[in-house]
Amino acid sequence: MLKKILHNGPQCAGVKRTDTVAEHVYRAAVIGYILGELEDLNGEKVASIVLFHDNPESRIGDHNKVAQRYIDRKKAEKIVLKDQIKNLPPKISKKIEKLWHDIETKSSKEAFLAYEADLLETALQAKEYADCGHPTKSWLDNVKKHLKSKSSKMILKEIYSTHFTDWWQGLKK
Repeated sequence: MLKKILHNGPQCAGVKRTDTVAEHVYRAAVIGYILGELEDLNGEKVASIVLFHDNPESRIGDHNKVAQRYIDRKKAEKIVLKDQIKNLPPKISKKIEKLWHDIETKSSKEAFLAYEADLLETALQAKEYADCGHPTKSWLDNVKKHLKSKSSKMILKEIYSTHFTDWWQGLKK
């Protein structure tokens, strides 16, 4: 279902085809793995935390900052997650619940990096939209306020300074 759910915040900025929650989770998990390794922590744990952080959205959808003013998203997501994992073997369901809870509470260094990976992916997506002419550059400034790790700040600096198409420049033969 996460492949079918579009992030709706960018729609407010006029983006016609926004990224899906699944696309966001995948890229955030890759960023999380890299952050973990850069910070000499367990990259696999950081990536695993990120993989499950938005799972409840598969049932209740994505809620942008405006919608979150009117609903208790955290309470709803907790209920959804319990429903999602109740039929799994207890060993697995407990692990998934802990991973999800870790990012919600930022209870470990890895969990805080997972939170930062989530923010960095949002910043990267916002930069792509900004490079295409959408008014999302201020979203990067918002992310900047929440980053603590040296590696996250370094990655955000790169996001600011590059165009989203720079990666393929010079690769054509």
